[in-house]
Amino acid sequence: MKYYLFLDECGDQNLSNFSPDFPIFTLCGVIVSDDQYQNIKSQVNALKTNFWQDKKVVLHSRDIRKCQNGFEILFDLKKKSLFYDDLNKVLCENDYTIVACSILKDKYIRKYGKLSDVYAISLSFIMERTVFLLDREQKRTGEDIELHIVAERRGKKEDKTLLDYYNELLDRGTYFVNEKRLKKYFKTFQFKDKRDDIIGLQITDLVAYPITRFVLDKDAVNLSFEIIKDKIYAQNNKMHGLKIHPI
Repeated sequence: MKYYLFLDECGDQNLSNFSPDFPIFTLCGVIVSDDQYQNIKSQVNALKTNFWQDKKVVLHSRDIRKCQNGFEILFDLKKKSLFYDDLNKVLCENDYTIVACSILKDKYIRKYGKLSDVYAISLSFIMERTVFLLDREQKRTGEDIELHIVAERRGKKEDKTLLDYYNELLDRGTYFVNEKRLKKYFKTFQFKDKRDDIIGLQITDLVAYPITRFVLDKDAVNLSFEIIKDKIYAQNNKMHGLKIHPI
């Protein structure tokens, strides 16, 4: 059985120069079986066709919020309401799992300094939780599972660094998961351009922002988070798929 792990980030890794209004980095992953992913792709493409008459528009959280770069139609409040109804239906009714790690930069710097790479720490957590989920799925289905990571291409240097993190984790394992368990599931790591219109990456982008806003202010009204919070990996009704570091 084939699964995907789509990766996207909210905020940046920079610990030296960052906005005091957004002192956070979140790495977010969406885990989905190939069968379910085909359903999601079909529904998202139908949504795009309904509102844009073609599928060229790429769903991007910031552009949607700002009504820009193709999303100017959302200035029409009636269309905006219909769009969110359809999008929320896709996010609510499909079967996928979210794992995410948010780094609170101010706390992190005070505790650990600026030398450690927050991307590596976040990726380690996401890979661990992915293994825990796939262990459960394999036990439930009795089928072998292979996982393929897809991340958005950012630049040669950044992509190489991320791939190095990934390969290092496969070679040595993490604190909770040894290399044998990781290699059992993780098979490939691909980078895709935004213009490739990868629906899984777009879904990951859409869920990363509300998760980040939730971490920054749990008491604030956050309707987008309410839509997707039940998709976050949980065990025994406890949310184990969102790591906030440091606590």
